[in-house]
Amino acid sequence: MTSVGHSSFFRGAALAAVLAAATFTATPASADERYAAIVMDARSGEVLLDDHAEEMRYPASLTKMMTLYMVFDAIQHGQLSMDTRLTASRNATRQPPSRLGMRCNRRGVCDSITVDQAIRAIAVQSANDVATMVAERLGGSESRFAAEMTARARTLGMTETRFVNASGLPDPLHHSTARDMAILAQALWRDFPQYYGYFQTESFSWGRRTSRNHNHLLGEVQGLDGIKTGYTRASGFNLATSTERGGHRVIVVVLGGESAAARDSQVSYLIDGAFEEYARRTDPNAAQFASLPTRRLDVRLAPGTLNASGTMTAQAVPQGQVVQTLSPIHAPLPPDPSAPGTDEDPND
Repeated sequence: MTSVGHSSFFRGAALAAVLAAATFTATPASADERYAAIVMDARSGEVLLDDHAEEMRYPASLTKMMTLYMVFDAIQHGQLSMDTRLTASRNATRQPPSRLGMRCNRRGVCDSITVDQAIRAIAVQSANDVATMVAERLGGSESRFAAEMTARARTLGMTETRFVNASGLPDPLHHSTARDMAILAQALWRDFPQYYGYFQTESFSWGRRTSRNHNHLLGEVQGLDGIKTGYTRASGFNLATSTERGGHRVIVVVLGGESAAARDSQVSYLIDGAFEEYARRTDPNAAQFASLPTRRLDVRLAPGTLNASGTMTAQAVPQGQVVQTLSPIHAPLPPDPSAPGTDEDPND
């Protein structure tokens, strides 16, 4: 795999826009300290944008990308099959939301699901109880499985990541970076193309419940085919995506969004910016993305939001769709990530 290193921002006119944004002064808010982003070419490993991408952050349920990497590896090596049944433990049934709702009755008989169902429950619903079931099956215990996850992360080049559970639930020792999450997204696409389609699954049904994929950009952004959302109070709203257009595949990771809408808007903007950069490299006149009359990288303009003078109208910035990302902020992780709260917002 091509290692991911520091690289330039979008070049040419796009570079000018990014530099202008970098010099814009914004008042830091607490959410800013969680923000990080990276835009990476999945095939070459070239980094198109690095915004605090190597600073430690809480990955939340992006952790489950590694959980699924371990599942796919186990299938490939014959330890599991898609029809293998996984039985819940009482520990698994006690995991906080988001969860599938596995139960054990008074006689100690617990629900079970197939590996195929488990993959879908994790990829679509981000089910913490199922992540624990997988961990206990493959590692004997969740803590041992998390240690194996960390060891595998090192072999992939994820040098700043430590896992202590399989779900991404808050723990002060559980951390990663946007760069490492991009490497993991790249590895899933590269190493397991036969299973990567699970991340495109729009819904999953189990029992009487049907859950929609938390990744709201699926079907909304051209060429986007995965891969994972995440949320805790400590992490903010996280998203790792992979998008294919015109022979280029771009991985975008945004961590620490103030809301799901703000995170999605930021990711969409960065995806479009990456493909505008590819277009610029073959046609210097194509980089209109960088000439929008706003210096904010985190604003997605809808058609018709420019007035006759070419300036942005006050209504052009939807409420709740701006993440403060423009001031260079170097802050430690929040001291108490175990504050009560659900792991995954059902609407993120």
